[in-house]
Amino acid sequence: MSISSSLNAGVAGLNANATRLATISDNIANSATYGYRRVDTDFQSMVTGAKGGKYSAGGVQATSRRLIDEGGSLTPTTNPTDLAVRGRGFLPVTAATAIKAGDTSPPMMLATTGSFRPDADGYLVSEGGLALMGWPASADGSIPNYPRDTDTGLSPIRLLTSQLVGSPTTSVDLGVNLPATSTVAGAAGTMETLSIEYHGNLGQAETLSIEFTPTVPAAGASNEWQMVIRDSASGGAIIGDYTMTFDDGRTTGGLLQAVVSNPPGGAYDPLTGSAILNVAGGPLEFSIGMIGTEGGMSQLGDDYAPLNIDKDGAPVGSMTSVEVDINGYVHAYFDTGITRTIAQIPLVDVPNPNGMGISLDFQTYVPSNESGPYFMWDAGTGPSGELLSYVREESATDVARELTDMIQTQRAYSTNAKVIQTVDEMLQETTNIKR
Repeated sequence: MSISSSLNAGVAGLNANATRLATISDNIANSATYGYRRVDTDFQSMVTGAKGGKYSAGGVQATSRRLIDEGGSLTPTTNPTDLAVRGRGFLPVTAATAIKAGDTSPPMMLATTGSFRPDADGYLVSEGGLALMGWPASADGSIPNYPRDTDTGLSPIRLLTSQLVGSPTTSVDLGVNLPATSTVAGAAGTMETLSIEYHGNLGQAETLSIEFTPTVPAAGASNEWQMVIRDSASGGAIIGDYTMTFDDGRTTGGLLQAVVSNPPGGAYDPLTGSAILNVAGGPLEFSIGMIGTEGGMSQLGDDYAPLNIDKDGAPVGSMTSVEVDINGYVHAYFDTGITRTIAQIPLVDVPNPNGMGISLDFQTYVPSNESGPYFMWDAGTGPSGELLSYVREESATDVARELTDMIQTQRAYSTNAKVIQTVDEMLQETTNIKR
């Protein structure tokens, strides 16, 4: 009968509003939780049917859904490894306990933000015990071509702050002015010398000793110098021997005109202005400038002047800091001034974020069939957003809105309770009639 259906509808209303109140309370409780995505409750009517003038109340059903695609505002911090995503995408993380347990393939979870700091083992771990994951870089700082549709290539990012790192010298750019007066007839033929320090494969300091010897002609000017290069790591052996001729023209006077390579040095390449020298640790690109261009070797005036010595490499140094750029690359900075890329953090995207029905502790999620297959993008490419450092994402909860919803829910709950009370009184009246 209709009166009993009214009772059922009232009870259903109580249950539905109790469910809504539970989600509201959860949202308010997490109003200060970084990265929290609010839960929304919708009501759907239940229809049992109606015939003629009779109607049976079907009641209401509550459905709750976490709005994972609705993020909170971003707030700045002072920690370089405080990370948040601006736009689409999630950070790949895993449980730090799984790492400590020796799991070589820890399961991937997704998070929107996190404050990561090195733990005792150097892993970047949040205060909730989530370890940040990424693709490890090769020794040269490049990121290998890892698969994008699986977490197979991901590993926890680890900072070895106690590790010493050196960077060998692989190139030297030399700019020296040689005195033109030393190549004229009657000159003393004084040899000029230059020492250049470079760093070996193990971070040790080595020296390139360079000798510039002028060719003194019987008459006129030769404008010619012989450059001999010795390597201290090779016991002072000659690794380069070159004959340089300089132009004496009106517009190009003093610039390189020709370079002849003599054994054992590598051949001079006029297109690059450099030659490959074989030092003890391997090949080294030695640049003296291109033919007819400024910026390299020159012969002008009567002064010997090393003008420019540019080289790469650095001595052994310790890590001082780490930062993450908007493309997800993790850069380590050392006290010697060098920078190394140690990993790349991809952004994981799914077609339907709200379909990730499995919500875990610490604002993490797991892809599901309803969310669709995930894909790992370079941050800032495709549909993915930017990965920001020194930033955290605040809770998506709007307290004012939740309080308004709570008042409405309270009134609806009270009204449904009144319906049940009224039905009870009507049933009592019906019982009294039978008496």
